[in-house]
Amino acid sequence: MQKNMIIINANELVTCSGFRAKSGGEMSELHIIENGAVVIEDGIIESVGKTSAILKEYDEANYEVVDATNKAVLPGFVDPHTHFVFGGYRAEEFSWRLKGESYMEIMKRGGGILSSVKMTKEVTEEELYESGLNRLNSMLSFGVTTVEGKSGYGLDLVTEIKQLKTMKKLDKVHPIDIVSTFLGAHAVPKEYKGNEDAFIDYVIEEVLPIVVKEDLAEFCDIFCEKGVFSIEQSRKLLTKAKETGLKLKLHADEIVRLGGAELSAELGAISADHLLQASDEGLALMAKKGVVATLLPGTAFSLRAEYARGRYMIDNGLAVALATDLNPGSCFTESIPLIFALATLYMKLTTEEAINAFTINAAASVDRADTIGSIDVGKKGDIIVLEFPTYKFIPYHIGVSTVEKVIKSGELVFDKTRGGKI
Repeated sequence: MQKNMIIINANELVTCSGFRAKSGGEMSELHIIENGAVVIEDGIIESVGKTSAILKEYDEANYEVVDATNKAVLPGFVDPHTHFVFGGYRAEEFSWRLKGESYMEIMKRGGGILSSVKMTKEVTEEELYESGLNRLNSMLSFGVTTVEGKSGYGLDLVTEIKQLKTMKKLDKVHPIDIVSTFLGAHAVPKEYKGNEDAFIDYVIEEVLPIVVKEDLAEFCDIFCEKGVFSIEQSRKLLTKAKETGLKLKLHADEIVRLGGAELSAELGAISADHLLQASDEGLALMAKKGVVATLLPGTAFSLRAEYARGRYMIDNGLAVALATDLNPGSCFTESIPLIFALATLYMKLTTEEAINAFTINAAASVDRADTIGSIDVGKKGDIIVLEFPTYKFIPYHIGVSTVEKVIKSGELVFDKTRGGKI
């Protein structure tokens, strides 16, 4: 239920103000109000300013009051790239990687995505729902108020629909808003190995129309990678998806420099994700076309791979977003503070850039920058209160959540001081 709330006395009110992605030098701008206050009415931000000025206009007696004395207040985090609905786990693969096997080698021996596909097919929709609900509760504790979730562990009509319907059900009952993405071309099924073109045709002709007809996804994505789907195959599927009204995302240039960044600019994708091997030319085209570069340092960390060039991207005018890439194989974590630490320590983002990357730019990465991602009048009242007086504690307290309270559409939905989810 959306409520009326007033947050007062914030030591730092970090607004991240804006209604579009911040690029280049703009990513250093946090727009902080000292001793700040926020008024939320019917779930929407009504007023933002100094506490002294706000209390002259609004009577605290008419609102639920959150006193943020000696605390920092920020927009709720947006996690714009996850695979959080899946069956089974792949813990053994982690030990294989520790012994030196690569991600692609594990895929060739029957592990990887196809292993999760098998397990996801075997579980019921109810089991998917329960495990997905548990992961959402964990995300909420880290301050996430909106998350993108992908299908892709079905590779057939029945299981892809099962994943997407599960996300739709979870979206109706959980405080976190879920943005659904159809990733039907996440891997090549065994029966289509060597005949990838036929599988792309199957996805286009048999699965995509049902996804669109039943309104189960907002985006379409594809794993554009050597040994998975080519530039030509990716272009074909994404072009068809765009014609149906779906917006586009792209797993691009993660393992091999294939030209995914260039393709994302060509097709007008909202975001291109991973980008560890993206070319200078591809990144320049993304900057020119306004494609958000969504970076996933947790995956590089887990795979012991070279990190994406976050510093280079920002210095060359791109809008960079951050995401966890929560999935059962290459990056089994929903830890926002871990991603902050990796982005600042190893991709050389400043703390300010990382904050914008997980708020307003992450919102832009799911095409929501007009309604979430910053503390601006007219946007949803999605806000977090930290335990500490400054946002600088987020990467500094390495790997540990500094989030004390989470407010969703003006309602307190998580409070660490009261035991967690409310």
